[in-house]
Amino acid sequence: MKRRRTIYEGKAKILYEGPEPGTLVQYFKDDTTAFDAKKRATIEGKGVLNNRISEYLMTQLNGIGVPTHFVRRLNMREQLIKEVEIIPLEVVVRNVAAGSLSTRLGIPEGQPLPRSIIEYYYKKDELHDPWVSEEHITAFGWASPQDLDDIVNLTIRINDFLSGLFLGVGIKLIDFKIEFGRLWENDFMRIVLADEISPDSCRLWDIATNEKMDKDRFRRDLGGVAEAYSEVARRLGILPESIQGETKGPVLVK
Repeated sequence: MKRRRTIYEGKAKILYEGPEPGTLVQYFKDDTTAFDAKKRATIEGKGVLNNRISEYLMTQLNGIGVPTHFVRRLNMREQLIKEVEIIPLEVVVRNVAAGSLSTRLGIPEGQPLPRSIIEYYYKKDELHDPWVSEEHITAFGWASPQDLDDIVNLTIRINDFLSGLFLGVGIKLIDFKIEFGRLWENDFMRIVLADEISPDSCRLWDIATNEKMDKDRFRRDLGGVAEAYSEVARRLGILPESIQGETKGPVLVK
């Protein structure tokens, strides 16, 4: 079997050379990190769940006209994606106070915000992904004013759609992180959603109990990380009821 060329390896995913020009294979690992990778663990089955959840959410967004890098899922841990030029920004949408926003501004966690807030962080691990403004972004050429307009418009649509989708299955979308890339097709360029959307990159709370169903279970040593991710998948209709309570790891619907 021909060995695949690794393009990039991050904390939770590996990108391999794709089968066709302009494509990559995105592999989801079970590795879990927090606090700039100072805290590490391996959670069996997490990569499988994140692959399936991200596939589902990206497909839904494609269906409403939000352009993404996602092409199709290849197997339990891999998906085929379009190769894009990643914009070095993490775009964070906050609907309810939590995490660093609560810490920075002294707002009680769980307090609804007056309106959804979009923040930008410069993707630079050695600098701990610092918060940046639109002025920084355009001054340093990370994105143009037109790029930012496209990013904001897409981000608002994504937030509106995901908030409604999760609400429909009894989950509150507290906040989430997304990334964007430039997709070049001949001489035409457009901004598309990239990376992933999963409980690794979202804060998801049960609407009735406020129980955390996301990576905060790992960050805060709450336990039950795989079980929480499985419950998100089950509510989205991509994990069958019959495996609830089993301890052999998640079994996903094809």
